[in-house]
Formats: sequence, structure tokens, C-alpha cells
Amino acid sequence: MATEMLFLHGAGGFHDDQPLAVALASELDAHVSMPELPDEDMSVSAWTSAIRPHVDGLTASAVLVAHSFGASMLLALLSTMATPPPRAFLLAMPNWGDQGWAVADYDVTGAEPTTALTLHHCEDDDVVPVSHVALNQRLLPSAEVRLHEVGGHQFDGCASFVAADIRAHS
Repeated sequence: MATEMLFLHGAGGFHDDQPLAVALASELDAHVSMPELPDEDMSVSAWTSAIRPHVDGLTASAVLVAHSFGASMLLALLSTMATPPPRAFLLAMPNWGDQGWAVADYDVTGAEPTTALTLHHCEDDDVVPVSHVALNQRLLPSAEVRLHEVGGHQFDGCASFVAADIRAHS
């Protein structure tokens, strides 16, 4: 039986992130669900409200992957959940603190979620600087970190590596 995967795209990335979601789903033999998240309201409350029903509907064996702004919004949601999913993979996640992009509205400052997290980032990402990984690692000291030399913001050519990491944690 194929795996279920929820993929949360980045800001304005519903179309741009589809090749990555499809490549991961193919590598994992997964059925992917990728809801179109709001472009018109970029607030934390709008995004977490849109994400929550999809996260709540996941089975225990489902794979949860979020990219860029979607990863930030998933982290914000996980920080508030009494019973969050057991594991999530956050790809190219920006840091919104003072040393990152300094947007207080998006900065997650609460307790680290109990969800086991793995942060993936490409060193040649031209959208979210690789320096954000170290900042996020300080914010999430329990998170595992996987760096990829190349792949850019969209993880071009990296789906097999990310999928291998997902399988290793399944």
C-alpha cells in the first residue's frame, strides 16, 4: 500500500512547488495531497487555519513535508498543538528572528514542538540563505539537519536524497 504524504507549499508556491512534491511522492510511492494555501492573506492565523484540518486528518504513518514559508507556518502550528504529528520534514525554512529576516509576526518564539523535525536546506538556495539553517537549529535544538550542496530553493535533483531520509525515519 502506498504512503500518504501531505506537502505544504511555500508563499505563492502552489505551482512552483508541485514538481518537488511530485518528485518526492514518486520516490516514496506516495499519494500526495498538496492543498492550495492562501496567497491573499499571508498572516499566521490564515495559514495555520488553512493547514490545521489537513494536519489533523493525517494518519500515524503519513509523511508531513513543508517547504519554505509553508514550513514556517507548519512550525507555528505545531508549536500550538497539544498532540502534534510525530514527525515533519521542513525544507528551506526561513528564520524570521532578528538575525534572519526579522519579521516579528512570523517569528516562532515559544517552546520547541514535540514533533521530531528534520531540516533540509540546499547550500546554493538563492531565496532562503543557508545561514538560516544555523539560526533555526538554535531555535530547534532537537531537530536534525541535512544540508545538500546543490539543488537551489526548489531542491532540484535532491528528491531522492530527501526521500531516502524520510524512509530512514519511517
